[in-house]
Amino acid sequence: LIGVYTNRNGERWELQLKGSGKTPYSRNGDGRAVLRSSVREFLCSEAMHYLGIPTSRAASLVVSDDDVWRDQFYNGNIKKERGAIVLRLAKSWFRIGSLEILARSGELDLQRRLLDFIIQEHFPSIPMNDSSRYLEFFSTVVSETANLMALWMSVGFAHGVCNTDNFSLLSITIDYGPFGFMDSYDPNFVPNTSDDERRYKIGNQANVGLFNLSKLLQALKPLLDPRQKQLAAQVLEGYGEHYYSRFTELFKAKLGLLGENENDNYLIAFLLKVSSLC
Repeated sequence: LIGVYTNRNGERWELQLKGSGKTPYSRNGDGRAVLRSSVREFLCSEAMHYLGIPTSRAASLVVSDDDVWRDQFYNGNIKKERGAIVLRLAKSWFRIGSLEILARSGELDLQRRLLDFIIQEHFPSIPMNDSSRYLEFFSTVVSETANLMALWMSVGFAHGVCNTDNFSLLSITIDYGPFGFMDSYDPNFVPNTSDDERRYKIGNQANVGLFNLSKLLQALKPLLDPRQKQLAAQVLEGYGEHYYSRFTELFKAKLGLLGENENDNYLIAFLLKVSSLC
């Protein structure tokens, strides 16, 4: 993260470099990115934006003279590739993992300060003097994540690595590593060649979203009182209904279905099945 930019419309964007090298969070990686994946992230993030799906944006792509070594298909065949750096933007880069790591390490004061900052900066509808603000925050993230998962499905987008570090607290699409779009409907479609267990197959994305939200709730629990914990659990239980309602709404719009009909869901399922046979 290199800073925050305010444009002429008063919009604040956090600027981040992908592929610029090691940071304290690079673990054992080299912090670099290859040209092919950088071009894909640039193009896809912009495409997703114009498809009306909440996403990070891409501002520029710079090709590097440095060589980057990658095993593209994870088959032991390491090749030298051209490096690149993407300047990407988002309203915030905070993820579920940003809170999860603080909860796990017991840094509750820092977690509370970070959460208050995120709410104040990015959730203006939640009053900071509200004792239930963390519950309201969680409720918003649950509903918006359900919306994002339904939007992904509406265009056949599979993220590829749906862990808590790749799920935005603002419910936008971030971190375009392995990803793909289905050519025909296949619930077992996996764009990540290293996902041998098909954990992140497209048919499981909604469930993975629920799993990640349960991890968020687990991280928030030390900051909630007993009543709030109970209400938060009920909010999480409503995730499936949020997702299914939005999914149905989006697919009815794609099919031009008007009003309510008990056969709508059957028709949607039938046409997806037909698509899988094409």
